[in-house]
Amino acid sequence: MQITKNLGRADRLLRLIAGLVLIGLTASGTIGIWGWIGVILLATSALNFCPLYRIIGIKTCTTC
Repeated sequence: MQITKNLGRADRLLRLIAGLVLIGLTASGTIGIWGWIGVILLATSALNFCPLYRIIGIKTCTTC
């Protein structure tokens, strides 16, 4: 399976910010262990690929 880009710039930025916020809140003890879901958001942002988007056929990247 080849990873093809399916995230647009705004989507990637939103995932990056949300991931960092969730990880920060979890590390500070503000929210529980579920905040580590932020790691998934960071990974999808870094890879420019969301497996769930591929499954349901969404592509937010306009140049891909």
